[in-house]
Amino acid sequence: MTAGSALGEPCVLLKLGEVVLKGRNRELFEMRLRSNIKGALKDYRVEVRQRHGVIALFLPEGTADEVAEAVAKRVSDVPGIVLVHLARRIAKDPEAITKAAIELIKDSDEVSRNARFAVRSRRRDKRFPLRSNELDRLVGGTINDTYGLPVDLSRPELTVHIEVDKDEAFLFTGGLPGQGGLPVGSSGRALALLSGGIDSPVAAYRMMRRGLRVDFLHFSGIPFTTSESIYKAYALVRNLDRFQGKSRLWVVPFGKAQQSIKASGQDRLAVIAQRRLMLKTAEEVAHRIRAEALVTGDSLGQVSSQTLTNITAQDNAVDLPILRPLIGLDKTEIMAEARRIGTLQISELPDEDCCTLLAPRSAETRAKIEDLKQIERRLDAEDLAVQLADSIRPYKLDDFQQ
Repeated sequence: MTAGSALGEPCVLLKLGEVVLKGRNRELFEMRLRSNIKGALKDYRVEVRQRHGVIALFLPEGTADEVAEAVAKRVSDVPGIVLVHLARRIAKDPEAITKAAIELIKDSDEVSRNARFAVRSRRRDKRFPLRSNELDRLVGGTINDTYGLPVDLSRPELTVHIEVDKDEAFLFTGGLPGQGGLPVGSSGRALALLSGGIDSPVAAYRMMRRGLRVDFLHFSGIPFTTSESIYKAYALVRNLDRFQGKSRLWVVPFGKAQQSIKASGQDRLAVIAQRRLMLKTAEEVAHRIRAEALVTGDSLGQVSSQTLTNITAQDNAVDLPILRPLIGLDKTEIMAEARRIGTLQISELPDEDCCTLLAPRSAETRAKIEDLKQIERRLDAEDLAVQLADSIRPYKLDDFQQ
């Protein structure tokens, strides 16, 4: 940006979605969101201000456009925000606004293509001398006179947005989609069972968007498998961390427990017995970290362990609620979401999944709870779950950095 530019200083405007529908406790949600924004932008010098359902991020004077773009991109990952606009902060004056609008679109592709355009103004400060429609006509007429662009108020190819606030005006033409949902931490804490597959990372992400702070528990086949699945779980958590920050990963060495289940002689029930033991262990860990629910990536009918009967048998293993945000989605939908949030490529990397240690030729699709409890009595599953919880190892996000 050159000195004396009519465009003023770059800033970022954040539009809130579901948060603004909250009643008396809306302020608590907004406080949580502002805190999350500051955490996400801890590496930048940013002033956060909130006004009428809009959060403005003001950058130091002279900030380069590239820095403002990086701030906008980073904050678009914060749940609770639906739109992120890279805007210009200009004087609250009709002439200054008009000049800035002319300069804003000067070198845009829409001008070269003679694109249809519209101007949309919003006057939050009613003391401003022009009404919204009057400001639309003033700026739109000048753009038309300057560049000859045709006006189209129904389906414009270019829209110039003007928002007149208390102390200044904001000008922008487009925006980045945000994550929507609720601010992380506004709904409590949950523990997600994280495999190396496609489903569980998407399930965790969806729960973050509903305001849950999610911690992660990974079951490794060690000592009968390598550490590949741990590295993969770490990579997934590191990717998902951009949505919430300060993520925590624990790993359970599960191989010997799986060996005991396999030795029980109940081959067809081994997978469901394993799942119940995982849930019991996760519940023990959840109590220790004060998580209020478990999260899994189950999708009804996707595999034999996810029939309605088997899901019911798994629910019976624990008292904590088990959240299954993917329960009604098919694999194509889950993969599309994984691709969008950037976990699909990681999930598709090869690794030694601990579940391969218990792969019977044919799995039970209608497991009986009493049969599973008999296996658990022989294994002393309640004590085993406590022992497994005692053996967990925490992994911080900088543990594997070079």
